[in-house]
Amino acid sequence: MSDTAVVGIATEAVTAWVAGIVPEFAGPLTFERIGLGQSNLTYLISDTSDRRWVLRRPPLGTLLASAHDVAREARILTALEHSAVPVPRVLAVTDDPSVTEAPLVLMEFVDGLVVDRMAVAEELTPEQRRAIGIRLPRTLAAIHAVDLAEVGLSDLASHKPYAQRQLTRWSGQWERSKTREIPDLDDLTRRLLANIPEQREVTLVHGDFHLRNLITAPENGDVRAVLDWELSTLGEPLADMGSTLAYWSEPGERTAGDFPATQLDGFPNRAELVEMYLAETGRDPAALKFWHALGLWKVAIIAEGVMRRARDDPRNKAAASTPTVERIDALVGAARAVAADAGI
Repeated sequence: MSDTAVVGIATEAVTAWVAGIVPEFAGPLTFERIGLGQSNLTYLISDTSDRRWVLRRPPLGTLLASAHDVAREARILTALEHSAVPVPRVLAVTDDPSVTEAPLVLMEFVDGLVVDRMAVAEELTPEQRRAIGIRLPRTLAAIHAVDLAEVGLSDLASHKPYAQRQLTRWSGQWERSKTREIPDLDDLTRRLLANIPEQREVTLVHGDFHLRNLITAPENGDVRAVLDWELSTLGEPLADMGSTLAYWSEPGERTAGDFPATQLDGFPNRAELVEMYLAETGRDPAALKFWHALGLWKVAIIAEGVMRRARDDPRNKAAASTPTVERIDALVGAARAVAADAGI
């Protein structure tokens, strides 16, 4: 396969690098862009014996500072390899300019079901959907129970109050990536800043925990791997649950874009997810409302950034449709409604 056949990968150079890590592979390797991620790019590598591996690299084009750090993501995955959190095993990392123009991470392929398209979700029975759905809060609770010192992640990020860090970071990302002005979002930013709840603990935070970032077992819904750790940090665990709720749409809502999978029969509703997570962790339900509003606010900003990157460099587009202005506006409206309900 020629170096020009796969956007973002110099296939000959990468093949030689992979040969030094898994020398037993059979015949020429093939490379295929996979997944719906519109941030870091993911490729499936296969040999002629149908052995498979996964490769990750940052998106193409100009990147915001500190964004899309695949080497940092690899550090987190390696740290969690022997924890209760299921993750793919990292095999190697390189930024060798003779191999690649951007850092690469090679990891094991985890077989299973990824519910990342409506067609996949629609093929499941209501019982299968529920089995997967009820694993989400339990898996999230396991992430938040990780002993940071034991796995070597105590220095992953600041231990300072997380809400202020998030609001500062994502407000900055908004200013750098926005394609237009949204006064309602700016107003919500001010209201969130004025209503930050007290933070009582610091845990590992995934940062982007939702249905599409899980590999599950088709037979029972068990989570085989949690993917996409590029936004992971240390902070308030309720932030993760807030983001999960932000992605978890219910019938009649327009925040999910082309993927309203969780509106299908069988998936638990948001109230059930909250009940299960709080039963596992005993955390504060009132504070969770703040984090739900902030989660919607952050997803809107992320979606705007994806829309901006796809516009600036169409090669970053994935199989998922690019977020639209209408969806982003719906996210902002939902965030404002949740905030108002919480007295923010």
